Amino acid sequence: MERALAMSRSQIYRKVKALTGKSLSLFIRSIRMHHGRHLLLTSDLTVLEIAYEVGYSALNNFSDAFLEEFGERPGKARG
Repeated sequence: MERALAMSRSQIYRKVKALTGKSLSLFIRSIRMHHGRHLLLTSDLTVLEIAYEVGYSALNNFSDAFLEEFGERPGKARG
């Protein structure tokens, strides 16, 4: 990735932080959570299937991250 962007790894981390206000890991998690929320609202997949789809192997970890990102549990987001 560093070569493609012609930047060092630390420069990439600093740039992401400057643009988003989040660390790289939190930014990536945020993208995963938004994809999970989109799946909750537009598909018939279970919450567990969505957790696996966005890269979580444990439902409770997905649920906790979702709560932190959106302020509600995934089951409530679906309605």
